[in-house]
Amino acid sequence: MAIRKVGVIGCGLMGSGIAQTCAQSGYETIVREVAQEYLDKGMARIHGAWDMMAKKNKLTSEQLEANRERLSGTLDIQDLADCDIVIEAVIENMEEKLRLFPALDVALKPEALILSNTSSLNITQMGAVTRRADRVCGLHFFNPAPVMKLVEIVRTINTSDETIETVREFATSLGKSPVVAKDTAGFIVNFLLIPYLLAAVRMYENGLASKEDIDTAMKHGCGYPMGPLTLLDYVGLDTTLWAAEALYEEFKEPLYAPSPLLRRMVNSGMLGRKSGRGFYEY
Repeated sequence: MAIRKVGVIGCGLMGSGIAQTCAQSGYETIVREVAQEYLDKGMARIHGAWDMMAKKNKLTSEQLEANRERLSGTLDIQDLADCDIVIEAVIENMEEKLRLFPALDVALKPEALILSNTSSLNITQMGAVTRRADRVCGLHFFNPAPVMKLVEIVRTINTSDETIETVREFATSLGKSPVVAKDTAGFIVNFLLIPYLLAAVRMYENGLASKEDIDTAMKHGCGYPMGPLTLLDYVGLDTTLWAAEALYEEFKEPLYAPSPLLRRMVNSGMLGRKSGRGFYEY
């Protein structure tokens, strides 16, 4: 299947990054939001990133103009009707996704693929509310999407071989390094990462070390680019909590159980960099 036009649902931090990546990789890209203010904010983020790249001579004026021409926004899901692939990047909430997927199924042409950028939720369940479960899979980008090389392709029990190969080729065309995982909570990265992050929160919560020393130890002792508590702030404490809850719900392993401190911080609005305060202030 030839991919010419890409749709992105959601123009938040991840959605705008995915849309930017697709447009600058040569695909006609349309991003849909539910309100004009959210769309304007996301589009401004994308154009600001391109302006910065141009100032640093990473884009020519011709490339900058071509990128702008390939990208458009909409509030109407029907405007995605001729997309070959649509990537869902809405809030990490299953109820929201289960409302969205049937609407996409109706709006899109029969051969179009529907991909979810979820980091932990069950994609088989999303595909089951459509009439094209064989053309539904996960395509999990990492933040920031234009920079991070890894994407996880997540295969459900219904996803066809053709869909996986099409998505693999598409991901490679974006300059990404795709890996394939089965549809289990956490996929590959979060299955391994979330217990590590939760252990760091519990260590800090129990007063075993300061947050600065925990982060410094893992940076210089293990060669990580940032410590776990800094990483939590970067990813978003709410996003981490959702992922941990999904993992715990599926596996019932204590190492996936969110700590009381993490839950209290999310409930109080301390979400990390995006809210201005998490384990550190920004």
